[in-house]
Amino acid sequence: MAVTLKDVATLAGVSVKTVSNVVNGYAFVKPENRRRVEEALAATGYRPNVGARNLRRGRTGFLALMVPELSIPYFGEMAGLVITAAQRRGWSVLIEQTQGTRDRERATVDSLGPHLVDGALVHPEALEASDFPADGKIPLVLLGEHAVDVALDRVAIDNVRAARVAVSHLISLGRERIAAIGANPERGTSSLRLAGYRAAMADAGLPVDESFVEPVAKYHRAEGAAAMKRLLAHAEPPDAVFCFNDLLAVGALRSVAEHGLRVPEDVAIVGFDNTEESAFSLPALTTISPDKAAIAEAAIDLVHDRLAGAGSAAPRSVQPPFSLQVRESTVVRGSGRPVPG
Repeated sequence: MAVTLKDVATLAGVSVKTVSNVVNGYAFVKPENRRRVEEALAATGYRPNVGARNLRRGRTGFLALMVPELSIPYFGEMAGLVITAAQRRGWSVLIEQTQGTRDRERATVDSLGPHLVDGALVHPEALEASDFPADGKIPLVLLGEHAVDVALDRVAIDNVRAARVAVSHLISLGRERIAAIGANPERGTSSLRLAGYRAAMADAGLPVDESFVEPVAKYHRAEGAAAMKRLLAHAEPPDAVFCFNDLLAVGALRSVAEHGLRVPEDVAIVGFDNTEESAFSLPALTTISPDKAAIAEAAIDLVHDRLAGAGSAAPRSVQPPFSLQVRESTVVRGSGRPVPG
């Protein structure tokens, strides 16, 4: 038979209320009583009935996470961190992959409600303000800087400043013919990173060769490789490239190697996201490193706060830190250090 709170209380020699307080994490329990209850919990193997607890609280015990593509390492890593942060609050996470299309994103948002989840973290690529529900059935938190004007909590690093830091690093190395791979008007982060690239070039008094701004349909390795091949076909190719994510940069590394050129001696390359792959590419990739754990924790905290009674408060915007992780794709082995963002 299942162990009950009463069984634990009898073994510990305390009241059922005291056991309940310990199980639910309340602080005001005498240390000696807490010790006895914890020993009794371990001895009996008691497991709380999470479903019943959530039912009493009017909760489902689930959060939703909406991302474009789990095959893109950034989103896979972020999903893992969100799951970890949510578990600390007692939530499980349901993940929906939208491929970044407006129809899929809109259908996912429309399906969310208090019957299914307590809240949702949404990383949109194509949603417009009119696509979001007006009734506020559940707390929604936006991840990333997709340019949509909607009154919701948001968590995102400063993409313009981060891109500016990346390109300024290349300029500090004496590079002047700097290209950008990743322009895509349908991606909100793309316009921000492109703005940071242009700002850094302007700061240094360097002209932007528009033929050096390479568009991509998706942020995949193959797109980065193809864009780099086009850039290397120029009569005077770039001596540095800023890629809008690490996958594009890994593709660019491949094309440079196939052309018999060296990184960073002939072409320096910077990525964005500091995914695990970036540390193991050859050469290892210099990249913008968002504090992904801080993004996940902040998003979960925002949902928790809304459910705890902050539902009528003004929307909040949280901007976690980032750094530039300098590696071999811009600086010869052993001479680079991370630059704070």
